[in-house]
Amino acid sequence: MTDYYEVLGVDRSASEDDIKKAYRHMSRKYHPDIAGPKFEEKFKEVNSAYEVLSDPEKRRMYDAGVDPNDPRGGSYGTNFGGMGDMGDIFSQFFGGFGAGAQGPIPRTQPGRDSLAAAAIDLKTAVFGGTTNVSVDTFGICQHCGGSGSEDGSQPVECPTCHGQGMVQKVVRTMLGQMMTSAPCETCEGHGTIIEHPCTVCHGHGRVRTHRDVGVSVPAGIDNNARLRLAHQGEVGECGGPAGDLYVDIHVKPDSDYTRDGDNLHCWIRIPMSWAVLGHNIDIETFDGQQTLEIPAGCQPEQTVTLKGLGVTKLRDGQSRGDLIAHVSVDIPTKLSEREHDLIEEYAELHDAKATSVSQSSKPTAPAKKGFFSKLKDAFN
Repeated sequence: MTDYYEVLGVDRSASEDDIKKAYRHMSRKYHPDIAGPKFEEKFKEVNSAYEVLSDPEKRRMYDAGVDPNDPRGGSYGTNFGGMGDMGDIFSQFFGGFGAGAQGPIPRTQPGRDSLAAAAIDLKTAVFGGTTNVSVDTFGICQHCGGSGSEDGSQPVECPTCHGQGMVQKVVRTMLGQMMTSAPCETCEGHGTIIEHPCTVCHGHGRVRTHRDVGVSVPAGIDNNARLRLAHQGEVGECGGPAGDLYVDIHVKPDSDYTRDGDNLHCWIRIPMSWAVLGHNIDIETFDGQQTLEIPAGCQPEQTVTLKGLGVTKLRDGQSRGDLIAHVSVDIPTKLSEREHDLIEEYAELHDAKATSVSQSSKPTAPAKKGFFSKLKDAFN
């Protein structure tokens, strides 16, 4: 007998809420539209487990050693745990299981959850915004309004099972002929039939639809985050409540900025004279053009920070990280004779005492040799 508790990953003492949460998690994980067709059998197994464990009567029978989903009557074992459990076993064969204990299957069923993906730019992740996702799922049938009936009439009692949803059948076993219950084939276990089914949805109250759903993206959202849109998923049978829509958010790479947590990083190249003398430059940010002050004596790979121009912090939705500019100094590869003489003159004045370069296995402070001295060495 299949261990339904193991299928859903819950203990035998799990509450109804625990079972429901586990089912939602497992059904999303193994849904064929999400995990792929190869998990279709696993998805069916998860649904079978939930069908039994979510029904108090079926769960009691299962705990007694009878699998309600097993047409052969399950595996009973030898310890029946008292007359109450024994009665459950006999009730399965003699009509108690199904029509009397379970009742007919409601026509109105809740819809399943759906999954979609949306790609946004980095600016939307910084400030928040809206995007749209396309969803192919079940929607309510507009022709019958979800009733499943062509003329709007209510379902009538099934003439075969007389509203029970189950019929008794005689089966042959090694113990002889025995009576068992099975879903009514006429009404599919509902106990009622729709005399004039809708010509569009054929009595199901829903049809496959394609629709665009607006998604509100919170400021500061991370790449690969998942948003939940309540009741935007698949509409249930005969107007049943819709499941939830889950949207996976992917943030597209930006050509100017890289995100690290709540901070934005960019890399800029400046002439060596700006690094030595200092300079104010204008850069484009998500907040418009901003002035970046390059300090005099700026070193290669030094950073300059603009406070509060980074990503909005998701936890409070108001404060923001920083924008950090990494400075790269552009050293010219060709010099005129005049420029070369000026570098020579500066090196003699500024780097006269520099005779060697310090060496270490780890990063250290800048070498004693000056910037222009190293520039001179590069050309020599």
